[in-house]
Amino acid sequence: MQPEQDQPRYRPGSIEDFDRLYEATYDRLFATLILLLRDRAAAEDCVQDAFLSAFKAWPRWQPDAPAEVWLHRIAINVALSHRRRERLREVGQVVRRMGVQPHSDPTESPAHELVRELRALPPKNAAALVLRHLHGYSNREIAHALGVPERTIASRLAAARAKLQIRLADLRETDSGTLPWRRVPSDK
Repeated sequence: MQPEQDQPRYRPGSIEDFDRLYEATYDRLFATLILLLRDRAAAEDCVQDAFLSAFKAWPRWQPDAPAEVWLHRIAINVALSHRRRERLREVGQVVRRMGVQPHSDPTESPAHELVRELRALPPKNAAALVLRHLHGYSNREIAHALGVPERTIASRLAAARAKLQIRLADLRETDSGTLPWRRVPSDK
């Protein structure tokens, strides 16, 4: 994240400023939503919905927080709503099939272990992790973007890291056929 004095200034309601914001943030928002949604087409739809919602709210935006953080909050909320709708749709399919599980995503490959495991995290934890480590936001900025206390972000980040470490260690153990380093006794 850029220092506060280096961030571009935006004026609420200015169409030119919103265009600049769109140009400056589209790629980052799109990358974030791809990681959260696991689906490029859904990420495209959600990022467009997020920008549409932001544009409608632009005249009421308060510049007390960076516009980029405000926009990430909108985009993540749109993505979380999309995931909830998708889960409901999947449940409906399962019920209709009388217990048959939906097919796994054929586009996922074992080469993308980290991304796959990131997608397996709870959405709120994954959002905090992506905003922190991919986009470089501080815990305070993430808390503002997600509308939760800063301590909640610290808890979500710790939980996400712990789950990823365990799951990735288990994958390494399975792939190599050996025990992870933390389980091997030392001779010293």
